[in-house]
Amino acid sequence: MEMQKLYLLVPLAPLVGAIIAGLFCRVIPRWVAHSVTIAGVAISCFASFIIFRDVMAGNTYNGPVYQWLTSGNYRFEVGFLIDQLTVTMMLVVTFVSLMVHIYTIGYMQDDPGYNRFFSYISLFTFSMLMLVMSNNFMQLFFGWEAVGLVSYLLIGFWYTRPTAIFANLKAFLVNRVGDFGFILGIGLVLAHFGTLDYAAVFAKAPELAGTTLDLFGKGEGVALMTATCILLFIGAMGKSAQVPLHVWLPDSMEGPTPISALIHAATMVTAGIFMVARMSPLFELSDTALSFVIVIGAVTALFMGFLGIIQNDIKRVVAYSTLSQLGYMTVALGASAYSVAIFHLMTHAFFKALLFLAAGSVIIGMHHDQDIRNMGGLRKYMPITWMTSLIGSLALIGTPFFAGFYSKDSIIMAVAESKIPGAGFAYFAVMAGVFVTAFYSFRMYFLVFHGEERFGKVAPASHHVAHPAPAPHGVDAGGHGGRDDDHGHHGDDSHADDAHHHGLAPGEKPHETPWVVTLPLVLLAIPSVIIGYMAIGPMLFGDFFKDSIFVDAAAHPVMDGLARHFHGAFAMATHAFGTAVFWLAFLGVALSWFLYMKRPDIPAAIKARSGWLYTLLENKYYFDKFNEAFFAGGARLLGRGLWKGGDAGLIDGIIVNGSAHFVGWFASMVRLFQTGHIYHYAFTMIIGVFVLMTLWVTRA
Repeated sequence: MEMQKLYLLVPLAPLVGAIIAGLFCRVIPRWVAHSVTIAGVAISCFASFIIFRDVMAGNTYNGPVYQWLTSGNYRFEVGFLIDQLTVTMMLVVTFVSLMVHIYTIGYMQDDPGYNRFFSYISLFTFSMLMLVMSNNFMQLFFGWEAVGLVSYLLIGFWYTRPTAIFANLKAFLVNRVGDFGFILGIGLVLAHFGTLDYAAVFAKAPELAGTTLDLFGKGEGVALMTATCILLFIGAMGKSAQVPLHVWLPDSMEGPTPISALIHAATMVTAGIFMVARMSPLFELSDTALSFVIVIGAVTALFMGFLGIIQNDIKRVVAYSTLSQLGYMTVALGASAYSVAIFHLMTHAFFKALLFLAAGSVIIGMHHDQDIRNMGGLRKYMPITWMTSLIGSLALIGTPFFAGFYSKDSIIMAVAESKIPGAGFAYFAVMAGVFVTAFYSFRMYFLVFHGEERFGKVAPASHHVAHPAPAPHGVDAGGHGGRDDDHGHHGDDSHADDAHHHGLAPGEKPHETPWVVTLPLVLLAIPSVIIGYMAIGPMLFGDFFKDSIFVDAAAHPVMDGLARHFHGAFAMATHAFGTAVFWLAFLGVALSWFLYMKRPDIPAAIKARSGWLYTLLENKYYFDKFNEAFFAGGARLLGRGLWKGGDAGLIDGIIVNGSAHFVGWFASMVRLFQTGHIYHYAFTMIIGVFVLMTLWVTRA
């Protein structure tokens, strides 16, 4: 019973902090807002560690908290499933969220919405915990929609900026497309399984493996499991930003940097990956669904990586990196290597949160200039940020012994073992992605921290427009209200026009950020180095996940193949130096160093000669224009048709006003016979009798 109270404490502690900071944001001091929210998340994190130890000792839990609704034979409950997969997610979410909360003290120091922001990020943490701890589809959907709602509030946190409002609406609407598929999948589960409880659904799934849906009444249809899994995965495509529902994520950089780290590292974007892993007993019954998953993941991993090459906004480079890495996780799911996908989710959460928060530290040091072409040589001015950024970048590209190496290489090996249709293309994509990731990651690293100092050469816009000037050295912890890129230009290829951004004044130098910013960087850098080495054995080849993840080893023997080649974490890392994966990453780093440190004239020449290819990348494969023309344009056309034809024409014109006009017309016709003259009434009666006799004779 005591552990069950602790289960409740994990999501409720952040919720209490969110309520206090939110409801009383206008009256409580800032220190109260950040204290109660940080305390709530810290309690949740500490409780998660205790629960983790208890679960690892063999004590899992699956039960209701309370019954929310009964409808006929259906029961809708709020409940918890506490197993190995759940506690892994709980630890990742609460730890990264705690680091982001601490970091926010420095980053948002001067923002007038300081208390409101802390309320939002704590509410976000509560929503994600409810999602990962759920034991049924109803609660999963509640958490799913709640993280979407709070991300909408956070992306548009600076609601006076049109670009922020556009970005949060875009995120909200794109996720509605994915969620439409998701709710249809849940509807199929309820209709055919008769319950939304995970355990009951998974137990009954093998019985329904051969069931088909007669979609068109012709006796032929699609397999129930295939339809259900693909619809559920469409929900994951929205949340975890897979092609073509990825378009919201780069624009979500309009939100403050702390929420970029929280959304794109450990919480919302990983919800889809977690959901598919949780649904592994269903996905294992449909090779078609797995094939769909692996191909979508491969396309995302490779083609979103290409877009990272041309970005000049420091946060957008990291954002496209997130898209690509989510593609890697999705590929692992499609290969039936669910534990590998969760392993990469965990390692990625640490080093990607590190990279986002380090990018925010750079932005503070640069007085909110985000264009990497205006940086250079920051290593000597921001040594902690430099070192932690280097660690994050080395982890991201899969450098041996770093956390990302163990999870990323495991994905590549799993795809090589997979026989699912589409695995061949996926293997090519993830291998090519190794080179691409290394190239754009170290392009950003070299341009920011090494080479010529390109900052402070022109007076920044904040010195001659209606923005406050940067605070003196050592004072600007939050900087202009913490508003990164608060200059009105938000294209993927941000111009270096100093009339459009904040930045350092001529002669001014960058500075290292306060300890509340650098401490989370150091604490995230530690697991970015060691967590892969420590966890790969038990998580992939031990009995870590036990029954929380199901794999049909006979049909999909991918993990068995990986186990045959695994001889320990140290041996795996030392062996990697002779593999193609390592040399592809090395070539990516070497080429980025040569092009941007030794011969910076070559990239400009390539850009000038690339023609349509650069235009294609600059326009992000025209996904936005396609959505605007066909999806958004079609939706507007449909709405206009329903408005003009349905509402104004049919409802108002015919049903409402038409019925009134008909009554008026009928009354005017009847009135012609109500004259008061007897001979008119007699004539009407004769005509009536004549009509009745005619009808009688006709029927006879």
